[in-house]
Amino acid sequence: MDWIDIGLGLGGNVGDAPAAIAEALRALEDRGHIRLGRVSAIYRTPPWGPVPQADFANACALAQTDLAPRDLLAEVKAVETLLGRAPSVRWGPRRIDIDILFYAGATLDTPDLVIPHESLFERAFVLVPLAEIAPDLTIAGRRIADAAVTIATSDIRLWSEEA
Repeated sequence: MDWIDIGLGLGGNVGDAPAAIAEALRALEDRGHIRLGRVSAIYRTPPWGPVPQADFANACALAQTDLAPRDLLAEVKAVETLLGRAPSVRWGPRRIDIDILFYAGATLDTPDLVIPHESLFERAFVLVPLAEIAPDLTIAGRRIADAAVTIATSDIRLWSEEA
């Protein structure tokens, strides 16, 4: 199989979340089916969903894979498990979460995998870091930088900035 362009969103809010993102990126690449390209800065973002919890660290990565979409999903889930993610409440605290944001120009809609990610254009914590590394990227007919500008808020800031 040829190498396919993909986008990944990574986040977590348990323990040293920026370190978990770095560890996840290394683990994804070390497994041999993902080649990392550009990686965004890490952003501090408020939690998504109804569960009260700490802020998240979030980042995005452009990469390539030689895996089919479902095999890529299995690969990212294996890395999440390797780094200590266990099933818990939806949108609850977690050490690491890895989402497939896009897979070249493909679309897929199954119960366990939707490409492009079904909430991509609703989440500033994805659009802002993705716009940092690929502002001209177009997904589902929308330019990422334009989408990020419409949703970005002051609640999203670089991790290195004071909380």
